Formats: sequence, C-alpha cells, structure tokens
Amino acid sequence: MTVDPRIKAVTSRIIERSRPSREAYLARLREMAEKGPHRSTLSCGNLAHGFAACGPSDKANLAGDVVPNLGIITSYNDMLSAHQPFETYPEQIRKAARDAGGVAQVASGVPAMCDGVTQGQPGMELSLFSRDVIALSAAVGLSHNMFDAAVYLGVCDKIVPGLLIAALSFGHLPAVFIPAGPMTTGLSNDEKVRIRQLYAEGKVGRAELLEAESKSYHGPGTCTFYGTANSNQMLMEIMGLHMPGSSFINPGTPLREALTAEAAKRALAITALGNEFTPVGEMIDERSIVNGVVGLHATGGSTNHTLHLVAMARAAGIRLSWEDISELSDAVPLLARVYPNGPADVNHFNAAGGLGFMIDQLLSVGLLHEEVRTVWGKGLSAYAVEAKLGENGQVRREPISRVSGDPKVVTTADKPFQPNGGLKMLTGNLGKAVIKISAVKPERQIIEAPARVFQTQAELQDAFKAGTLTGDFIAVVRFQGPKANGMPELHKMTPPLGVLQDRGQKVALVTDGRMSGASGKVPAAIHVTPEAKDGGPIARIENGDMIRLDAIAGTLEVLVDAELFAGRPAAEADLSHNEWGMGRDLFARFRETAGTADEGASALY
Repeated sequence: MTVDPRIKAVTSRIIERSRPSREAYLARLREMAEKGPHRSTLSCGNLAHGFAACGPSDKANLAGDVVPNLGIITSYNDMLSAHQPFETYPEQIRKAARDAGGVAQVASGVPAMCDGVTQGQPGMELSLFSRDVIALSAAVGLSHNMFDAAVYLGVCDKIVPGLLIAALSFGHLPAVFIPAGPMTTGLSNDEKVRIRQLYAEGKVGRAELLEAESKSYHGPGTCTFYGTANSNQMLMEIMGLHMPGSSFINPGTPLREALTAEAAKRALAITALGNEFTPVGEMIDERSIVNGVVGLHATGGSTNHTLHLVAMARAAGIRLSWEDISELSDAVPLLARVYPNGPADVNHFNAAGGLGFMIDQLLSVGLLHEEVRTVWGKGLSAYAVEAKLGENGQVRREPISRVSGDPKVVTTADKPFQPNGGLKMLTGNLGKAVIKISAVKPERQIIEAPARVFQTQAELQDAFKAGTLTGDFIAVVRFQGPKANGMPELHKMTPPLGVLQDRGQKVALVTDGRMSGASGKVPAAIHVTPEAKDGGPIARIENGDMIRLDAIAGTLEVLVDAELFAGRPAAEADLSHNEWGMGRDLFARFRETAGTADEGASALY
C-alpha cells in the first residue's frame, strides 16, 4: 500500500530540513567505511594487545583480515532486573560467532542505571545525562578499531538511546540490538496502583507497599508496564534494528536464546566482508525515524522519546522536531492499551499479537514506510510475524494473524481505541511542552485553574500531606530542567495528584521536568522549554495566576496581561543542594552545556 499523504508530507519535510547535516554525516560515514576497519593496518603491537586474551583459533582468525570480528557492547549488571539476563549473552554470542566462522569480543561495558531505583532520590539527577555517558562509553570500546560489526545489549530508559547514538557515531559499522525481554507477569497493574494510592493517603504502611511492589517487580527482565524501557524495545524492532519478533520474549527461555544466537550470526552476515553490507548509518534514515515515531504513537509509548528520538536522529544527521512528532500523532491512531494506558502489561500485549500485529495493521493503511532497510535485509513487512521455536531449536517465523488475540489490548486500524496517538506538543506564552493524553479522560484534557507553584516535587508532596491542596489547581513544578538539575523524572507527584483527581478536584501539572512513560491519568504538560533556569516564562508564574492547558487545541497559556507578565522578574532558585553528592558534582559540565528539551536535552550536541 502507498504511504499515507500525511506521513509522506512529514517525512519529506524532515528530509529537506536535514539535507545539509545528513549529507555531511553520510560523507563522513562513507569515508570511514573506506578506511576500515582493517586489522591488517594495525601494528603488530596494536593487534597483539587486541587479541591477547583470545584462544588460539580466535587469534589465528584475527591475525588476518578475512574473518569478521563482532564487538559486543553490554550494559550488564546483576542489580537491575532488565540487564541481569545479559550476564550469559557474551558466551552465547561468542559461540554463535564461532559457529558462523567469525569471532566475537566484548568491546566494552556501559553503565546502566534504573530510574525505578532512583525515583525521588539524588541519583535521579544523573539519569538523563547517563544517556550521553553511555554513548561516550560505547565509543571508547569501539575506538579500538578491531571490529567489523557490533551488537548492543541494552534495554532500559537511557541505555538504548545512548547505545544507538554511539552506533550511529560509528555508522560505518553494522549494528544489531539484542534485547533481554520482559519479566513474567506479576501483581496486576490495577492492584499496584490501588496500593500506591492507599499508601499516599496513609491508609496502608510501608510494609504493605513494599510487598505489592515486590510482587510487581519480581524477577529477571524488563518491568512489564509500557514505559520507556519497553518503548525502547518497540522502537528498535520497528526501526529494523532487532531480529523480527524478538522484543518481548521472556528471559531464560529457549526461544530467547535462539534469537540471541540468530542476532549474532546476522550481525556477522552483514559486515563489509560479506555480500549484504548494511552499515547502520546508511540503514537508519529519515523514513526509519518516522516509523519509530509512528510506532510510539500507535502503542501509546513513552514521553521520554520526545527527547530521545530527537537526540538519536541528530546522531545520524537527521533533524526531527516536536512539531513533526505532534503532527504524526494526529495522523496515527492508538492501537494498543497497555499500562498505563490500560490494565494489560507487555506480556499480554505480546500474547495478543504484539508488535507483529501492530506493524501489519499500520502497514495495511499506509502509516509506515515499508521499503526501509533493516538488519534482517528485507522491508518492514518481514517484521509482521510471530517468532517461534522450531523443532531443530532454531527460530521460525509465521505470518501474524489479522485477528487480534485480545481486542481489549490490541485492535485493528479500522477500529482504533482513539483516532490519534495522544502524544502532542503544546505551545503558547509559556513556551513549548509535550503532553501524553492516551490515558487522560476526554473531560480532563482541557483545564483552566489557578497555579500552585513549587520548586521541587517534595514541596508538592508536603503540601498534599498537610491537606492544603484544596480546590481546582494546576501544579507548576519548576527548576527541574536539564540545566537546573539534570531533568529528573517526577513520578513522586503522580500518586497525590491522582488521589486529588479521584476526589473530584480538577488538577493538572506543568513542569520543565520529566514524567516518562508512566505519565498517566492526570494531564501533565512536561518538558516545558525554555526551562526556568534559562529564564523561561515558567519562572515568572506566580501563585494564583490562571493557567489554561488545552490538549485538544494544543495550547498552554498563562492568562495574565501580556505586558504585566513580561515585566515580572524571573524567579530564582537555590540549586546548590543539586550540585554535589551521589556524583552530581561530576556532572556539572553536563548541566552547563545541556541543550534544550526540544533539541534532545543532550550535552553532546
């Protein structure tokens, strides 16, 4: 089917806007591809250091320049459930590489922090910039120039975006991303939310809350709600960087292991030493990026990707904007209801048809570019499949059913849950912001109420506990942007605001901070830019100012006389307590050089 004119128009606009930077990027990539990697150009001392720890057969293979060498970039650590399964992957990959006539080496590890552990803690202020550190760390590993391709082992929030930025900076090399999969289903999401709200109201204690959380997050694998981590996996598959059907297979299963081995072999098959050379910087183009945005909207994915997709695209010389993302949202229907947009988790989503079903539906109505390059070597229709384990222990794929396995979880393109993706840009006299409305009831998508201004989420929590958050209001939580304190996620505000909304109050949030993929039923205008630390208009809001948040019209306005508002001095905040402790002093330069949220909030660009 031909591509929908709305998708085509946005893609054409991105191509035209990106032309100078994309052409410069591709010229550098092709120059690097011509130069190497050629291990024969390394000195004997260089090469001896590079394979000193290898076995005799691998040394013999690497001594020449005809056997492909696969670099492994891993985010393994055994504290975090999503990354613990990667402990055994290097050996699996090395074995698969030898079976395919190649070699594989761990090139480097990268840090992997968990926003779930650091929520509301000082360490969360390192989280966003860990994406840039991950990109830098992966680049150090690949800088040895020993590799013909790379595989990237990553799952969670900042890890995959950081790894893809690194992969694209080494765009002359093929890149395959290998997931670990979600943990099995634990406590239902509805019950988890119920216990959290009871705790926020003081009706249950810490012991009951910890028991519920432990039943929710209970084993190896990704958390099962559809936040940034699982949005990452969707993106890697719909952009053609995963093996087809591989994103949501549970860890420790024979199919998961077969998919890992298959990915390693495929990475070796697409090096410059073979006949299917697929450098990732050539493969990922403007159409791939648009496909990723379409997938984000169709699944109700994480708002964090209004930052990450912009930064990842820029690494390939592609200029993606919030306007593009918002316009695509208007063209793409919501086809999935996965928590926080519904009660199901990603295991239910996968069982109901998962990404294969979604890709097939989106292709059927022209909402995806089918003729893109992928690591699988075929167009995107090759991803409209279900991966299964064959009798020989290898992966086999079957065409996906056109019938949803559970219409309450995934639906067809002609019967969407809502006509748009629900991730929109807001503009007005407060600057730009984004809002996710796929879980917000229609009657709550327009709110006009007086401002209650806070400098931290802790201040809002204290006001809630003191019982002073009465009546309708819009909470303004500022000095939470990348330059102020690294733009931490502010999930600690979700339970109290949810409680107040359930009591019948009209409430909303406006912040220059983040809320991530767990943005839920409370309307939240997030990533406000310019941020307060840069003297943005959000810094001039005062308690009692009327604010109008209109997610339908896409506007965010403070209803104060324009001349009066412009003449107000910007508020200042004492941020000295954000400048040290838990490593925050080491990230001072990141805060100083961070870009704006709509440019990806990166310290690298």
